[in-house]
Amino acid sequence: MGHSHSHNHSHSHDHRDLKGKKLLFTIVLNIIITITQVIGGLISGSLSLLSDALHNFSDVVSLIISYIADLFAKKDASFKRTFGYKRAEIIAAFVNSATLIIVAFYLVYEAIVRFFNPQEIESGLVIWLALLAIFANGFSVLLLKSEAKENMNMRSAYLHLFTDMAASVAVFVGGLLMKYFQWFWVDSLLTILIAVYLLYMGYDLLKASFKVLMLFTPEDINLEKINKSILQIPEIKNLHHIHIWQLNEDEVHMEAHVDFYKNITLTEFEKALTKIEEILFNDFGINHINIQPEFQKCDSKDIVVQD
Repeated sequence: MGHSHSHNHSHSHDHRDLKGKKLLFTIVLNIIITITQVIGGLISGSLSLLSDALHNFSDVVSLIISYIADLFAKKDASFKRTFGYKRAEIIAAFVNSATLIIVAFYLVYEAIVRFFNPQEIESGLVIWLALLAIFANGFSVLLLKSEAKENMNMRSAYLHLFTDMAASVAVFVGGLLMKYFQWFWVDSLLTILIAVYLLYMGYDLLKASFKVLMLFTPEDINLEKINKSILQIPEIKNLHHIHIWQLNEDEVHMEAHVDFYKNITLTEFEKALTKIEEILFNDFGINHINIQPEFQKCDSKDIVVQD
């Protein structure tokens, strides 16, 4: 049975340390924002400011989850945990996106209740606290932007912060409208808009992390194309019993049975395996490959076998 994979440990550990420090900084920053917004929301009577505070609190929780997941993901594999905690960050992304959706539904409920019973709001305080949140969250967003492109866990933290910055901009605009036009119903409207945006952003991430946790084949990988590519190798008669899954952001695994025309030697198998690995890595981005060689074995030759 052939197996192949590749790593770059020193670079990934340095990168993870920097990630952890950035997350820790954004946690402290968001705790400060949340406390000031809760106090400001209660004093001013602004639901949109309190909804922004609630969203910010969910940010704090999500960032803490992301930070813990980042710490766990650094742990080495062991006899009891042969994959280590590589899935921790995917679970964090799933939990965080689920909380985004729950918070969004709660905000819609609160906004509808308030819409039919609008209250006068101390708009000056709303404006200043919204500005504070815009600058603080804007800084956090810039801090995590580069990591968000390549890591689902960091993307979930980034999305929480980005949506909160957008929500703070909406609260700021609402504060101005309430201050100069006394349009207090704008507070409820903005809350609903913030909630819809949260639903939109959260659903995509929930779906993506769910697919990884369920071991679904990554969307950009086509099993039929893989089959055709591998069958171009002259020695190979059939490729079947394929399983492809994404372990985390960096690793895509594949296991399969390969049926050979001849009863080849181990050396010949190693040469064929090298060709298979090159095709799978270069054309499909699969970097962990486990192949079971076969010759005249009576088993199902379907590409996907129901185990």
